[in-house]
Amino acid sequence: MRAALVVPVPFDTVSGGYAYDRRIVEGLRAAGHAVDVLELPGRHAPADAEASAAATALFAALPPGTIPVIDGLALPAFAGRAMMLAERGAVALIHHPTALETGLREADSATLRAIERDLLPRLPRVIATSEATARGLAEEFGVPAGRIAVVMPGTDDAPRAHGSGGESCAILSVGAVVPRKGHDMLLRALARLFDLEWTLTIVGSTARDPVHAEGIAALAEELGIAQRVTLAGEVDDAALAALWHGADLFALATHWEGYGMAVAEALKRGVPVAVTNGGAAAALVTEQCGVVCPVGDADQFSKALRRLVFNAALRADFADAAWHVGQTLPDWPTQVRAFAGALAFAPTP
Repeated sequence: MRAALVVPVPFDTVSGGYAYDRRIVEGLRAAGHAVDVLELPGRHAPADAEASAAATALFAALPPGTIPVIDGLALPAFAGRAMMLAERGAVALIHHPTALETGLREADSATLRAIERDLLPRLPRVIATSEATARGLAEEFGVPAGRIAVVMPGTDDAPRAHGSGGESCAILSVGAVVPRKGHDMLLRALARLFDLEWTLTIVGSTARDPVHAEGIAALAEELGIAQRVTLAGEVDDAALAALWHGADLFALATHWEGYGMAVAEALKRGVPVAVTNGGAAAALVTEQCGVVCPVGDADQFSKALRRLVFNAALRADFADAAWHVGQTLPDWPTQVRAFAGALAFAPTP
């Protein structure tokens, strides 16, 4: 099989969606499939003229027999080209529809929704990274359920986290510093725990939305918790592994997740979690391994965090349960085979 993955520039970011894409590409290549990664320049979601022109030129240059796989972030660049995509047997890879991104202007959200509602139902195959995303594609974007394949991310084997070992609760949050991840609500929830010992490290790109990232840093100052909060930005694998190893609690106040790869990673390492119920973020979380709160409810989130930050014995019980749940999650080789199987149903152009 020969495929081409179409993504916006740059592909080397460590965001969750691209991490999924990279692992799938690596796995398909290791299995003997030919996979090219084609990067689209320009601005995306919504796409500018440069991105749109690049999308058309890219498709015109695709070798015969290549299955185009378009990452959802790049899909809006193909606005108005549904027939071209269908004729080439294009497959959309949707982590979450771009129209659902938090922080968009109302006009941009409406434009993206119209584009996705036009393109997605006309593609021969759409791959979603969670059941929650698949349901949304069918119910809100008109994609026939029979054309949707769900291929969740895999998780790597990882050693069990041993925590900080100190009196202070070391909280880790992993996700790009963008409005959708809800870091502002997390800070507001934690600021109410002024009487407890805790620290927060946020790992994730601050370059995707520099203005928002600066606002998060300013909010920490405003709330009087800047000395407890570290905006680590993107870190290498070794540094991230060390942070996971020393984490006592994982927290994410996201508005929407197509799957929740960081949540899965926490469970795989036996780290208890505190999350919101945005999209599929809480799909893996049981009552025994974590707490789930409504999106946007800082008061409820703060109360849930208080229980876990205050009670080390409760965190230990949750950690045991998280470890057991984590060991049931699928690995990457299994999910790569599922992805290849989904592509096999797409007609070869």
